[in-house]
Amino acid sequence: MSALAWIALVSLIIWLWLLLGQGFFWRTDQRLPPQVDPAHWPDVAVVVPARDEAEVLPLSLPSLLAQDYPGRAEIYLVDDGSSDGTGELARSLAQRHGGLPLTLVSPGEPEAGWTGKLWALREGMALARARGPEYLLLTDADIAHEPDSLRKLVAAAGSGFDLVSQMARLRVASGWERLIVPAFVYFFAQLYPFRWINAPRPRATAAAGGCVLLRADAADRARIPDAVRQAVIDDVSVARAVRASGGRVWLGLADGVDSVRPYPHLAELWRMISRSAYAQLRHSPALLLGTVAGLALVYLAPPVTFGAGLAVGSAGAAWAGGLAWLVMAGTYLPMLRYYRQPLALAPALPFTALLYLLMTVDSAVRHYRGRGAAWKGRTYSRPEAAPDQL
Repeated sequence: MSALAWIALVSLIIWLWLLLGQGFFWRTDQRLPPQVDPAHWPDVAVVVPARDEAEVLPLSLPSLLAQDYPGRAEIYLVDDGSSDGTGELARSLAQRHGGLPLTLVSPGEPEAGWTGKLWALREGMALARARGPEYLLLTDADIAHEPDSLRKLVAAAGSGFDLVSQMARLRVASGWERLIVPAFVYFFAQLYPFRWINAPRPRATAAAGGCVLLRADAADRARIPDAVRQAVIDDVSVARAVRASGGRVWLGLADGVDSVRPYPHLAELWRMISRSAYAQLRHSPALLLGTVAGLALVYLAPPVTFGAGLAVGSAGAAWAGGLAWLVMAGTYLPMLRYYRQPLALAPALPFTALLYLLMTVDSAVRHYRGRGAAWKGRTYSRPEAAPDQL
């Protein structure tokens, strides 16, 4: 066989293994576990870190204020040095909409060794703990919740979980969002298969930072957030700390928890992904090279070998590359259905993977230029990467 055919065959074998051996990552049926209403609904503190969120807060905060929760729940919104009037807007929305009580706090600039979001969470969690809640809901300022979201999360946690996290359904409206956002969740699930995370004997650990319900005593045991204070990929780090301290973790896709943040252009999506991509690789050049090679072999080789095989008359390369491309597209269909997107986008996944490859390389370049993970006016030049997978 030619080298072209061998490459196509290796890619096909990898895709057959991914189809069956990577925790059925491509399925989208991992939703909240069975829910049983408790006899007594525990107290919950909702902690919302917010930095320059005036654009999205009118779409998200009213949904938290309107939570239909049978027990006592309070919201702690931490204005993390905003310059756009986020705090004043939050207070105005609370007065206008009523609902759950809102406490607004501004902790000032983070101390050395802390990322901004975790510093804000530290302040909000400290205030909340003074009221003795049994649960903490850590949710981002761009996340909108259906009225029964908190009720369902607490009922699901009652099955014995210390951390229950839902990956919010991200906004998909612009052309670039349609191309990149479903793939973002697809790639995340491939890296951290939800079934492996949720299994009685877990083989992976992760969470989605936009929506994390955490037992307060589990947070204390895991020393959250102090134990992960430098993490840029804070959600995965929090989940690993909880599991390392003996806690049970669950992660799945959301119904009724949605991100309202717009990413209308490629530039915004590029920044969102590249700011933490190299941190995910623990700032390792070897892992970067391996990731680039892996993406090329797994995602780019199938269409390239298919087209090249047809062009040069290599039947082996054409059929193996075409079949690998077909399996790849087939595994992407459930995610496109979940996001209610045209299934015709599935064959374009290699192009999206190429964009992710370039974003990852750009993330490394920014790191070595000293710009590191930059977000909302702050730059973390050499932040601590998340611990190794547990």
